[in-house]
Amino acid sequence: MAELTEGAKAPDFELQGQDGPIRLADYAGKPLVLYFYPKDDTSGCTREALDFTALADDFQKAGAAVLGVSKDSVKSHAKFVEKHGLTVPLGSDPEGAVVERYGAWVEKSMYGRKYMGIDRSTFLIDGQGVIRRIWRKVKVPGHAEAVLKAVKELTAG
Repeated sequence: MAELTEGAKAPDFELQGQDGPIRLADYAGKPLVLYFYPKDDTSGCTREALDFTALADDFQKAGAAVLGVSKDSVKSHAKFVEKHGLTVPLGSDPEGAVVERYGAWVEKSMYGRKYMGIDRSTFLIDGQGVIRRIWRKVKVPGHAEAVLKAVKELTAG
């Protein structure tokens, strides 16, 4: 599959959410911050979700929606949301089809062992479904703020 680039059309998706299916079309007309993370309730993923939650009002004021995606189940997402008071919706992609479509399923290495996993990555998709910014191999500290800044630049234009 070709690598996604800024300026490309965002791949369509349908994920399972706590309140039913979540589709790219649901966000037509407004920017969407689509972020992929490895696993519910792990330290980095919890920090990232809390950072996006802390800035949820700012994203909303800027006219953008935020959606987190992992391969965890809807039930796991519900526990994660409840435990940490998250306000950012989470989509479940248990088969990994959407994760793969966005190029976030990659070979990783830990302690010399290679395995497949989700690359922490974020996509800023405009209201017409075009990818405006891509962040790969995201480092959590300061990331939500950087994404918010990009959203404000997009919506100010």
